[in-house]
Amino acid sequence: MDLNWTTQLLEQLTWWWDNHTRPHLTGLSDEEYLWEPAPGMWSIRPRAEARTATPVGAGDWICDFADPEPSPAPVTTIAWRLGHVIVGVFGMRNASHFGGPPVDYATYRWPATAADAQAALEEAYRIWTEGVAGLDEVRLAAPVGPAEGPYAEYPFAALVLHINREALHHLAEVLLLRDLYAAQNR
Repeated sequence: MDLNWTTQLLEQLTWWWDNHTRPHLTGLSDEEYLWEPAPGMWSIRPRAEARTATPVGAGDWICDFADPEPSPAPVTTIAWRLGHVIVGVFGMRNASHFGGPPVDYATYRWPATAADAQAALEEAYRIWTEGVAGLDEVRLAAPVGPAEGPYAEYPFAALVLHINREALHHLAEVLLLRDLYAAQNR
């Protein structure tokens, strides 16, 4: 049996995206995007309202952040989680490996609205999936390279699996927060 590993790796993420993420993000409001159901949550917020000593971002809105991360890690809003997927999961890898625009937490202009975040997420996802679709078996087996620091010698397939897991994990958290928001407003 011929097995196309590129297709398998890509479908791991695209199936979830098409059947869960995209349909369940429809109708995300700004109120829900920024909803804080627990005290001390990290979010995306106006610079003057930062809750951490070292927030990140270049625009009027920042992302609550600390390095090292506190233990236990704070609960985060939909806005924070989507921002993490846009920048830290897809964006930085898109820039390093697929010709995407340069992006990092410190210089990113964080989206203040649900619509802007969804547009940025769609674009980051598009670049990632188009990049993965262009990988052949030789490239999947080759080392990922210095952009991945101590993981430079890992095969590119390992990076694809890792980024897919991260996206699935954080987007499932977003969908759970949406379920909780809807339940408390019934």
